Amino acid sequence: MTVTVDKDDHVRGSGPVTILVYGDYECPYTRALELVIMQLRRRDSGSFRYVYRYFPLREIHPHAQPAAEAAESVYAIGGADAFWRMHDALFADQYNLEPDDLEQRATETGVNLREYLSAMAAHKYADRVERDVQSGIANGVEGTPSIFINGERYHGKRDEGSLRQAIKSYT
Repeated sequence: MTVTVDKDDHVRGSGPVTILVYGDYECPYTRALELVIMQLRRRDSGSFRYVYRYFPLREIHPHAQPAAEAAESVYAIGGADAFWRMHDALFADQYNLEPDDLEQRATETGVNLREYLSAMAAHKYADRVERDVQSGIANGVEGTPSIFINGERYHGKRDEGSLRQAIKSYT
């Protein structure tokens, strides 16, 4: 089974190799991977593009779903740059994901607060989050983070050196 990137995905950067991650904003393992991805982007930004999909583990991470909806709301209101600022901020302060914290981070991205609050109150983008979850389930995802490189499931180590080697093996 090969995972493909579609027009609605959140994509950062460009390059011949695609790293797609199903993640959870409350998952410490996803956060650790995000830090590795950040290091790779600093050193090898032209070698890959990064795609993030939501996979909130609702049973064990009660803040993951609202955080994903908040990120998607910010995207819908402010575009890709605002989304990535929100995405980075959620992982930077992962233990503060209460509604007031999410609102503060959304405000910091520069989006219209009234629009954001309205979207969150209506769960306007819950379907978009669920679409990613269903895509993950269809692709065999059971936990986070789940990594796919150029559409193939990656089961290797998640440190910078191992991921760098994996990227090189696809170029």
